[in-house]
Amino acid sequence: MTRDTPSLPVQRHTCATAIRSLAMVAMAASLTGCQKGSPDAASAAAAASTPSALSVTLLHPRTEVWPQQLKGTGQIVAWQEVVISPETGGLRLKELKVDVGARVRRGQVLALLADDSLQIDRQKQTAVVQQARISLEQAASNLQRSRMTEGSGALPDQKIEEYRLTEATARASLASARADLASIELKLAQTRVTAPDDGIVSSKSGVLGNVVSAGAELFRLVRQGRVEWRPEIDASQLKLLAPDQPASVTLPTGHQVRGRLRTVGPTLSATTGRATLYVELPPDSPARAGMFASGVLQTGTQPALTLPQSALVMRDGRSYVYTVDAASLAHSVPVVTGRREGDRIEVVSGLAADAQVVSGGGAFLSEGAKVAVLSDRANKAAASGVAP
Repeated sequence: MTRDTPSLPVQRHTCATAIRSLAMVAMAASLTGCQKGSPDAASAAAAASTPSALSVTLLHPRTEVWPQQLKGTGQIVAWQEVVISPETGGLRLKELKVDVGARVRRGQVLALLADDSLQIDRQKQTAVVQQARISLEQAASNLQRSRMTEGSGALPDQKIEEYRLTEATARASLASARADLASIELKLAQTRVTAPDDGIVSSKSGVLGNVVSAGAELFRLVRQGRVEWRPEIDASQLKLLAPDQPASVTLPTGHQVRGRLRTVGPTLSATTGRATLYVELPPDSPARAGMFASGVLQTGTQPALTLPQSALVMRDGRSYVYTVDAASLAHSVPVVTGRREGDRIEVVSGLAADAQVVSGGGAFLSEGAKVAVLSDRANKAAASGVAP
């Protein structure tokens, strides 16, 4: 038996398939050799796996002389309040001439009481005074005539003494009548309720038409329009205070008001153990009695270790700064802050005066992170926007 020979088309297909397989093997070998021998590819892969270092600038804390301040909060109250009330009672309130918020002057009429009954009483008492005057004149005339006959026996001594006593009684009656008339005149004057001093009307409780009694409150005045800020401070801070020290008060409206310490309360609160300060504010300020305000008192000057606020990082309610060691590793340091002046803040504790502190960008750092410290030349170039 003879073996069949494959046909020509089958042989050609087999040869083409073998050639394509050999070409693919050669290409794979060539690519593998290129990858193993390329140093640039290896470096790129290594760089991709290594995190880049954050560039930072360093600074030292700066010691400055800053004003020493005491902070406090308290209410704004009237320097003195004046209660306006009538001095006579039993009369109808006829007119209220001012309203709440009005600025009044000493002696200005604020209210009027009805005086009809007092006018009638004055007329009656005027007549009584006139009668008493006539009685006195008659008694005086009788006494004078009796004394002319004294010693002649025309009138007994007892009668002359009677004329003398009658004249004295008439004189006393006239004085009493005049006193009653003066009392009525005083009540008439008191129907005009006036301001005892300059001030601002802070309240009005009088009701038109009411029959008022003596001493019933009609108005209240903030005397001379003066108000005070009265914060409380710890007893340990009293040694820092002295009269006339300046103060700055921040009102709820956002206004800043300058004042001065008038005096310190002579006693401490029995409940809190704190002292009350009396800080006088300008009469024309926007401060109003009843406001609750915060402020500071300037008690002198004191050295302060300061940093720019950009160097501080707030985390979990605490303040931190980042320092850099000799190995260019960043470390977070908790600090206690104090006063603020412009863009700088006082570091009270937690930081050495010669520490090297990251000036900004601390929020992007973590403990032990590798950093690249810029040189002074690079810092200046970065600040001016010119390449070093």
